[in-house]
Amino acid sequence: MEEGAIGDYPMSADRPNLPDFERPPVAEVALGVQFEPLTSFRSIHAGALWEVFRHQFPNVEEQPQLEPTFERFGISPEAVPAFRFEVSQVPPAPRWWFINEGQTELIQVQRDRFIRNWRKIGEDDIYPRYERIRAAFIEGMNNFEAFLTNAAVGQVVANQCEVTYINVVPVGDGWTDLGELDAVLTVFSRRYSDEFLGMPEDANLVVRFVIPSDVGEPVGRLHVEALPGWRRSDGKQVLRITLTARGAPLGDGMTGILRFFDVGRSWIVRGFASVTTKEMHRIWGRKA
Repeated sequence: MEEGAIGDYPMSADRPNLPDFERPPVAEVALGVQFEPLTSFRSIHAGALWEVFRHQFPNVEEQPQLEPTFERFGISPEAVPAFRFEVSQVPPAPRWWFINEGQTELIQVQRDRFIRNWRKIGEDDIYPRYERIRAAFIEGMNNFEAFLTNAAVGQVVANQCEVTYINVVPVGDGWTDLGELDAVLTVFSRRYSDEFLGMPEDANLVVRFVIPSDVGEPVGRLHVEALPGWRRSDGKQVLRITLTARGAPLGDGMTGILRFFDVGRSWIVRGFASVTTKEMHRIWGRKA
């Protein structure tokens, strides 16, 4: 087993070369897999599944289900089949959240999704780093697949993987106004042709990048979204920077899922460093 391996799944060798911060503004991390729908999965199965996780996740909530999402390459938008809406006597199955006592960790399950999250609730909550969340995903996914087998509901056939990092940057940490986006992000500029407009009230940004394989073929996309908002705890103005890497598994089974996670995480960390300014890096205590 390689150094840093978890179970039978080695960690990515890229970690030592990634940017690192002493005080990263990470507020949430999610590792998820989308798979072919388990058409036999019902609420009764979700209740039984909760019993598997209940000792660690004693709270449960129902949320609206997520729609299927795919990264497609080499085809025009007109060639992508539209969703078909059919009348059915069976209501759409929800998405279930299993939440720990501290509200900082959760598992999300629906007929075609399994997602493992960490999120910052209080100021003292410390980001546990990717390796721990990855290990928690492996453990949870193994338990989920064992449950599906025992309940004869079906099996996971993964078609997309997703890594998401949500960063929250408050106004006042190196910048003073929601319109001053270029103080935080390198890919935004307030250079105008004249002096008519001045400072915007606020600004947002959406950018996409193709993630290539070693031979240059697209294997996924990195989505970067920056949205202004307000922090619930104190009403302070913040910029919410979400980076999501999504694509098909890079191989079969859990190994292919984890390979994409490691590539996606690398792109997110490096991409975050690229789209944020050096002044913000200083504030966050960049070490590498």
